[in-house]
Amino acid sequence: MNIVVFGAGGRAGRAVVGEARRRGHRVTAVVRDPARHRDPLDATVVAGDVTDAASVARAAAGHDAAVSAAVDLAAPPHDFFTAASRALAAGLATAGVRRLVVVGLAPVLPGPSGAPLMDEPGYPDEYRPFFLGHAAGLAELRAGDLDWAYVAPAGDFDHAGTRTGRYRLAEHGDPASRISYPDFAIALLDEIEDPRHHRVTASIREA
Repeated sequence: MNIVVFGAGGRAGRAVVGEARRRGHRVTAVVRDPARHRDPLDATVVAGDVTDAASVARAAAGHDAAVSAAVDLAAPPHDFFTAASRALAAGLATAGVRRLVVVGLAPVLPGPSGAPLMDEPGYPDEYRPFFLGHAAGLAELRAGDLDWAYVAPAGDFDHAGTRTGRYRLAEHGDPASRISYPDFAIALLDEIEDPRHHRVTASIREA
């Protein structure tokens, strides 16, 4: 397949690029500034802006599926994630790319009670504006007609974790859950190769 990865320079994005190349897919890695990435990505690297529909369309042309792992910590979260979702929906439609898998965030997924995990009693709210930004971006995806899947760790990433080759779907978000970037990337590529989630969220945890 031809896969375009937006936000390919971050930890999740790099893991997705690596797993896609491991499986033999052709990958276009989209980053804001290719010159800033001294460690080469095993992909065709192009500059692009995930918040600009025309830029998304140019990068995505000729691809079969897209992944968004993009984030801009310097921008207001609500503004960035809503703009990114709108630009992805419009740009991918222009490019003829129907499938998008988004690297999501656990706090916006349902917790044990069915409410968003970030609203469960005792959940830390230090980064709530960031959580709400993700939630707003997800709402924008739901308002469109793109075939998307919003895939998130059930809890958080194990930043030092290595590849085990295993993962499983979680019933709901779990703050104690961890998964490595490489294993999370396996879940995302499985979702691209064999789509099982359409216009819904999915929680991923270690097997």
